[in-house]
Amino acid sequence: MKKKIQFILNKPQLSENIGMSIRSIGCFGFENLDLVNPRNLWPNDKGLKSAKHFEKIAKKVKTFTSIPDAIQKSDIVIATTVRPRDIQIPYIKLEDINKIKSKKISIIFGQENNGLNNKEISYANYILTLPTHNQSSLNLSHAVSIVAFHINQLNLKYHKKFNNKLITSNQIEQFVDFIMKTLNKKGFTTIPAKSQNLEISLRNFLKTNNINEKILKTAYGVLKFLAK
Repeated sequence: MKKKIQFILNKPQLSENIGMSIRSIGCFGFENLDLVNPRNLWPNDKGLKSAKHFEKIAKKVKTFTSIPDAIQKSDIVIATTVRPRDIQIPYIKLEDINKIKSKKISIIFGQENNGLNNKEISYANYILTLPTHNQSSLNLSHAVSIVAFHINQLNLKYHKKFNNKLITSNQIEQFVDFIMKTLNKKGFTTIPAKSQNLEISLRNFLKTNNINEKILKTAYGVLKFLAK
């Protein structure tokens, strides 16, 4: 997910903000940030100094003359704004960005003094709003930090949930069958309705608690020992 995210700063005025934005994305594991018409030539000493520890990212930043040029290789473009706009472009929540299936996603941030104008936003597929008190605008690098942080957290949760070798339906049925047969041998219950409800409860427990193969094997070992 992280490699396909491109952060774009449109017409940034302060080199320090560029550097701090680079530092922000670097801290959260991202590596792609590009510029559209920065006021000062890039790279420069102030910007590189502000990108402390992430000079490698800073030196590969590309500069474009227009938003269309910057997003030419993007499948999905998201424009950020501090306030709701009366534009017929759908809004997207931060938590939904990870659900987008595309090879490259560009997230555009506007210049420090007045953000993105309507024409610049019109290039986007989605609008992302960071709600603040009384629609006060954030510092550019702070806005970049917030977006990078949240996408990173969502990315970690996604991998934690789906890359932990969760047990399959077949494994669940085998485990439930083992428990029910063991309980029947012990005379746990002779009432069919109670037995069926217990079976359903066991399935629900296994499917809703992110049980992985390691936990299941441990449970098998303990139950087999107790069943002796």
